[in-house]
Amino acid sequence: MTQPLSHSTNTDTSSTTTVVVPGEHVMAALVGPRDQFLRRVEQRFPAVQIRVRGNEIRVAGDETVQVTAVARLFEEIVTLIQNGQQLDDNTLDRVFTMIEANERPSEVLTHQVLRSAKGRQVKPKTAGQKRYVDAISNNVITFGIGPAGTGKSWLAVAMAVRALQAKQVERIILTRPAVEAGERLGFLPGDLMAKIDPYLRPLYDALYDMIDVEGVQRLLEKQVVEVAPLAFMRGRTLNNSFIILDEAQNTSPEQMKMFLTRIGFGSRVVITGDTTQVDVPNGKSGLASLEQTLTGIDGLAFVKLGGADVVRHKIVADIVAAYERRELEREQQRSDLSDA
Repeated sequence: MTQPLSHSTNTDTSSTTTVVVPGEHVMAALVGPRDQFLRRVEQRFPAVQIRVRGNEIRVAGDETVQVTAVARLFEEIVTLIQNGQQLDDNTLDRVFTMIEANERPSEVLTHQVLRSAKGRQVKPKTAGQKRYVDAISNNVITFGIGPAGTGKSWLAVAMAVRALQAKQVERIILTRPAVEAGERLGFLPGDLMAKIDPYLRPLYDALYDMIDVEGVQRLLEKQVVEVAPLAFMRGRTLNNSFIILDEAQNTSPEQMKMFLTRIGFGSRVVITGDTTQVDVPNGKSGLASLEQTLTGIDGLAFVKLGGADVVRHKIVADIVAAYERRELEREQQRSDLSDA
């Protein structure tokens, strides 16, 4: 694979870098139909001037940092295209964000977690998601904490399926707290599994993304995949399993302690939750302040995802960012009051 080449020149007032793109097809994919991707780069980095001639892209400007960032952006895009990544507006937005955070899009977006039954490649789409899947690979227990749309549960299920296929574990256990447990479940029609099914449906959906419907049904029948409410974990020791506790913000502190002490030999655990959406009575969540309690334990990691990791419609990322700003404002107000 031919790597993009670049060379730079600097004067007292300006900086110039030239990126050499290997191959006409790569250049065509990089600039996009009617140069639409090139125009978007220019809009994102208005302080630089971009000129394309043949297989060379010349980046110039008065701010050396900006010129260097844009040159690195083009080099990263070339690497992505050479690795088979289809460039579109959403991917380009993610590349922008990672470049501005001094991260490597080519290391993130080419990391394949799993190939689904439909041939779809499951990959992290943000640097935060890449840190999340790396943490799952390298730890016994991983906490994935972040807002809706950051891929916490979906990637956890993908990692579980990968571990099962690689025979690293013998079964997958998916569990969630049923926050409206008790008499409300009694009013739902059907047997016990029919009553708890609505609470566990998101985990089924993630499974069906990774494995075909018939395959999921076979695994459920053989109890290779078990889907159960959190209350069913009490009294068990879970060996040689990949265990996912979803919606962990809706556990009580007692439930969280119970779950964490179920973990047996050869098991791997992922705990996901969104601390901004707590539905437990009195708002007393088993996930809150847990990082302070468990800090320093080997084989345990906390990964926090944010608005930059949302991969749903852009409006979801904007909503999450608005909530994050508001929470920061409240924390500042509380700090100011305590200092007064």
